[in-house]
Amino acid sequence: MMPYGLMNNLEFRFGNTLSFSFDIQHADSNSLARVGTINTPHGPIQTPAFIPVGTKATVKSVLPESMKDLGAQALLSNAYHLYLQPGSDVLDEAGGLAKFMNWPGPTFTDSGGFQVLSLGVGFKKVLAMDAQTTRHDDVIAGNKDRLAHVDDEGVTFKSHLDGSMHRFTPEVSMQVQHQIGADIMFAFDECTTLHNTRPYQELAMERTYAWAIRCLDEHKRLTQERVGKPYQALFGVIQGAQYEDLRKKAATDLGSMETNGQSFDGFGIGGALDKGQLGTIVSWVNEILPENKPRHLLGIGAPEDLFVGVENGCDTFDCVLASRIARTSAVYTMEGRFNLSNSRFKRDFTPIDSQCDCYTCTHYTRAYMHHVFRGKEILSATLATIHNERFIVRLVDQMRQALLDGNFADMKADFLGRYLHRSGQARD
Repeated sequence: MMPYGLMNNLEFRFGNTLSFSFDIQHADSNSLARVGTINTPHGPIQTPAFIPVGTKATVKSVLPESMKDLGAQALLSNAYHLYLQPGSDVLDEAGGLAKFMNWPGPTFTDSGGFQVLSLGVGFKKVLAMDAQTTRHDDVIAGNKDRLAHVDDEGVTFKSHLDGSMHRFTPEVSMQVQHQIGADIMFAFDECTTLHNTRPYQELAMERTYAWAIRCLDEHKRLTQERVGKPYQALFGVIQGAQYEDLRKKAATDLGSMETNGQSFDGFGIGGALDKGQLGTIVSWVNEILPENKPRHLLGIGAPEDLFVGVENGCDTFDCVLASRIARTSAVYTMEGRFNLSNSRFKRDFTPIDSQCDCYTCTHYTRAYMHHVFRGKEILSATLATIHNERFIVRLVDQMRQALLDGNFADMKADFLGRYLHRSGQARD
């Protein structure tokens, strides 16, 4: 039988190099989990895999070389931020995102759709939310101004940098992402919050469907136009909030979507997610999406949530959480999460995590980390970020190996039994 991925990309297309495929090596008999390989122009990604976020073509405070050393297989940047600064044309002229940031591996770009939520209504990076909230379609975070306005054609927004006005449409998002040059791009979508009413969720899903068709058409046009460039895979984004029928409809519609011979190369599961239903929502979607295409869970990265994502059929994940909390002195360990700036670590001369093989844990102690955080030294963010990113990357690598070894359930039970039981701050 022909490998799954090659059935999708048998002859790629328009003169661009055949360089993207997805092959499944193992499927778990007790869950939707699987082990595979995403092949890209800049190298393979062994899945399941965690993709650290370098929003502005940098993982904050850490060298690209350090990200490679800690085991990251790919990095994700954001099209909205790179469009505003330095400009997607600059990255195109530089030879693409990977070359621009001196990263030797594959890259992803988010479409900019999430910024409609995070900047438009001031909720920043909140994706996992509580569904038991008031429903109101004009909800805005406290003390914030609405910076983005959505209509059926696209989004008009005010730059958070200088107040200038800009317009994103599906076509513009595709043009920006093609110039940025990432190996995997996401279709432009309207990301809602769990505060929005059911009627608005339906409207946003209809917009996302219409925008998805426009993204495929523009993606095909740009791929034909940019002959000689490595092929950039396009993933559709599944919305629908916490509603089963909407999620399933989105998965059915985008999973089978084809226009002018172009279909999606993979899928992102997006939107605000009710953490209490995370596994259920993901399974609704992944039981419908084509098995032979990769699935990316957008913006989810807490350890306990990664287990849920893997066992319910997700292949890759991205999240800013590991690096963001590191800058506040919060670190992950096998016994849970804690803050190194707490006074109890002043004379603790042990590593952050005795089982971690990262540069920080093999060279520095909790006492030293406490010192640099309390002294507000820039080094504190670098060392803590290295540890947190390595912890999460390694954890998902261990999940992949456990699936191959047939003991994923035992590995999950062992980890969560320690991580959730001993920590007073396990959940993010």
